[in-house]
Amino acid sequence: MKPAPVRHQANEEYRREVADAADGAHGGGVECPSHWLSALSQAAAILTHHDTGVMVCRANERFARRFLTMTEEDAVWRLASDDWSERIGRFIAAGRASESFELRSDGKLGPEYFLCTIGRLEDSAVGPTRLLVTAIDRTSERTIEKNLRRELMSDSLTALPNRTGFGEEIDDRLANGSWPSNSSFGIIAIDLSRFSRVNESLGPMAGDELLITVAKRLKSALRQGDVLARIGGNDFAIFARLNNGLSDALHIVQRVKDALNVPVRLSNLQIRVDCAIGCALSTSVGDDPDDIVRKAQAAVKIAKRSGKVEIYRNGVLKEAQRRFSVESRLRDALAQGQLTLAFQPLVHLASGDITGFEALARWNDAELGIVPPTEFIAVAEESGLITTLGRWAAYEAAQTLARWDQRFGQPLPVGINVNLSPIQMARDDIASMFEEALRFSGVAGSRLTAEITEGAIIADPDKARKLLIALKDLQMPIAMDDFGTGYSNLASLHSLPIDILKIDRSFVSSMLTDHDKQVIVRTILSLAESLNLRVTAEGIETQQLALKLQEMGCWQGQGYYFARPMAENDAYDYWRARWNFETV
Repeated sequence: MKPAPVRHQANEEYRREVADAADGAHGGGVECPSHWLSALSQAAAILTHHDTGVMVCRANERFARRFLTMTEEDAVWRLASDDWSERIGRFIAAGRASESFELRSDGKLGPEYFLCTIGRLEDSAVGPTRLLVTAIDRTSERTIEKNLRRELMSDSLTALPNRTGFGEEIDDRLANGSWPSNSSFGIIAIDLSRFSRVNESLGPMAGDELLITVAKRLKSALRQGDVLARIGGNDFAIFARLNNGLSDALHIVQRVKDALNVPVRLSNLQIRVDCAIGCALSTSVGDDPDDIVRKAQAAVKIAKRSGKVEIYRNGVLKEAQRRFSVESRLRDALAQGQLTLAFQPLVHLASGDITGFEALARWNDAELGIVPPTEFIAVAEESGLITTLGRWAAYEAAQTLARWDQRFGQPLPVGINVNLSPIQMARDDIASMFEEALRFSGVAGSRLTAEITEGAIIADPDKARKLLIALKDLQMPIAMDDFGTGYSNLASLHSLPIDILKIDRSFVSSMLTDHDKQVIVRTILSLAESLNLRVTAEGIETQQLALKLQEMGCWQGQGYYFARPMAENDAYDYWRARWNFETV
């Protein structure tokens, strides 16, 4: 059954009274309201629509006070706003039975909002169309909605727009601003470096104070029309209008650097604020702003690694998506035990004996295929997964030695070197990690060697010294990896309990043809001898290199000349085959 048209709720007596009132109207004047019109809680009126416009028949006090005005020349009550006439005209033309809409008007204390309803009172072929109009004041509700929306769109700490509010601000500027044909816009993403260390060292209140100070300084660096937002924990972003393209963007970047150059005073400490900055520029005003924001965030990730301002280039977003995919899959792989260790032999150059192996993480993913260690280790360091990865490698290396011992029937005269990431050293309890790995495997500490880099020592010398002493308490040898590529000095080598220097392959592999590199290798060997340290040469790929290093007094070597990294069982078989091998 077809539903009846929607009409204002009224009985027959009500309809007759309205009709009588409309017939009695003269000149559009407002007569005294009927008892039912006055009884309504909302503003209400009866209107008629003529070819010449809208006339008011009756209105209650609420409607008259808010929506009617009397002209001085003819003393006739009329609607104060043309919006009513336009709405009613469209309503009549559409032929609908009823319609609701929101009306905004300017009140004494600011904007006022009303939910309005128009309904036909009767269908009559004679005379003007009679309409009942009601208006419910929704100003308080809209004010509450506006305040809630403001809270949802802004950062409570800095009062800046948050990520959602930033997007709306950009859309508003692009839609309502005046943009010359040759202009464009850019997004400048700013990531505060080492912000977590402030929270950890001074507490969250100090961290909040730092964010507020940084927000004020960044705001002072903006030009008129630029928009600053806090889009993450320690991430800010600037929307900037660019009349001169990259030149304008770099000018803003310099202003940002200048604003953050002065140290911030927190808890009687002078904190220098370092940041990574990435920029992405639109090609036109019509570009998707969300896409430009994503590109700027991809650029700032690269800036965190490179240490300089990065401008987005084609392919960066794809690289960021790849890194995100690697991170997601790596998290699952670590949880499900899908990584493996490969073992590259360490060979005593004078005798040819295998003295140990270096453990190297390998990952063959079902979706991504073989992922290079340089890629997934970098992702692990960036995402914080390096702690889980490092612990797995230490435990697995110790368990491998235990399995080899069980297979051989007694402890093998070999050890395994385990690499430590500087980030893992800064975040994890390395000593307890190795202590647990040794205890659960039953392997002696002297058979696990910790390989550290020069960078890890330089970053926090005191912490590094305490860690190395704790590892020596476990009887573990300590090797400094990639020696010669960092900034180590004689004082650090002498004061730290280091046993082995590993000469970086960049010096070893070409030393037969590069006299300067051969001099460097010889100097390192002489230095190690004076400090009573042993030396391992990396990157030995030919017999000539092995013989030359043996002649120069190098203790140990590794490289493709001896063997490539191999699986656990292959490494054991390789050791058995060379057990009595006596020459290089």
